[in-house]
Amino acid sequence: MSNLNQEKSGRVTHLPEHGPIDEKNGKEILLSVKNVDITFGKGDSAVKAVKNASFDIYKGETFSLVGESGSGKTTVGRAVIRVNPCASGEILYKGVRISGKIPHSLDREVIRNIQMVFQDPAASLNERATVDYIVSEGLYNFHLFENEADRVRKVEEMINEVGLLPEHLTRYPHEFSGGQRQRIGLARAMVMEPELVVADEPISALDVSIRAQVLNLLKKFQVEKNVTYLFIAHDLSIVRFISDRIGVIYKGNIVEIAEADELFDFPLHPYTHSLISAIPIPDPKLEKNKVLYTYDPSMHDYSTDQPELVNIGHEHYVYGNRKEIEEYRAIREKGVPLKSINIVDPNASQQNSVPQRGAVEHTASEDEFLQAPVHDTGSIWYKIFSFLLPVIGLIAAFVFRHFHYYRNYTACKKGAITGLIVIAAIIVLFLVLLILAVI
Repeated sequence: MSNLNQEKSGRVTHLPEHGPIDEKNGKEILLSVKNVDITFGKGDSAVKAVKNASFDIYKGETFSLVGESGSGKTTVGRAVIRVNPCASGEILYKGVRISGKIPHSLDREVIRNIQMVFQDPAASLNERATVDYIVSEGLYNFHLFENEADRVRKVEEMINEVGLLPEHLTRYPHEFSGGQRQRIGLARAMVMEPELVVADEPISALDVSIRAQVLNLLKKFQVEKNVTYLFIAHDLSIVRFISDRIGVIYKGNIVEIAEADELFDFPLHPYTHSLISAIPIPDPKLEKNKVLYTYDPSMHDYSTDQPELVNIGHEHYVYGNRKEIEEYRAIREKGVPLKSINIVDPNASQQNSVPQRGAVEHTASEDEFLQAPVHDTGSIWYKIFSFLLPVIGLIAAFVFRHFHYYRNYTACKKGAITGLIVIAAIIVLFLVLLILAVI
């Protein structure tokens, strides 16, 4: 019996080799979430964590799901790996329904093909098991090795690929740092050779210096093994550079879906605008003058016209009622990128300092500051040098000023002036003592 007939009769026992093809772009749809509701609790105490969520993930891409804490990101990810049941709707993998009750053989194939990397690397690892057993557990359960030598080879190769050493296999998770534990969790997932990996904020618990290493590992596996990612995160600054497409979720509702560059150029939904405006600027001066945009859900009037997720063109989906969708479509058709980060002049009047959505304001001093060279640090050594040699310090200050090294200029100027004042005081004191000695 064909997979299509099996699907109609509800007796699909195995996954097909390929998923359905999207007629719009010709890409293979690996995972499809259709009108999914996820509810916790029963009766009056029931909480609907996810409401009518719908999106597709294409084979080989990174689809990121972003939103604040409690928005339902992880709930969706756990529904994909069949941990959270769907109250309504369905989840399709390669065109086959994997939500709800499915045959045992199909369930094993889903577990084999969809793996998850968890947010907390410490809590997701068995503290009583060695790294060798943790990484090998999936191989044991699915008999994915021919003999013991083959198992050891696969485990050692995977440990090397994630940047650990074979001698680490005999150790326990508590003997490793957070970044190393996350590498172990990644090795445990990738040794199964999955097609889809649900990465639930895999770097949020790691140091900033380690995050890039883990992200590079994920990208490496995607290139070498054609892995597809559902990347769950709240940090849009990272998501932008690793994602092919981004979905934004707010209190269980998917409010916007678009390609990464499209979403950052045209953040049409106000909640997306607020998330982008909250991305920190690494410069403290600009960050201090940045005005945050706060999303207020009461700005929407859904009393009569109910909202829905609509494609407004350019494969850009936005959640809104008919009036809002028309406004979003008009903004998008103008083709003028919106800017959600607003920097205002602190000396401007209150009326002028109120930012308008889509406008970025820079003062002249901020523009000069942004154009300053990288090595314009204003180091204390410039002050010390100018204090000891004030004349040379003044010359250096004017040279720095000419080449727009404003911090270095200020440091040299302050040091030189202080040095000159001290020298002048010493000379005056010496003259006074000399006069008193002569008298």
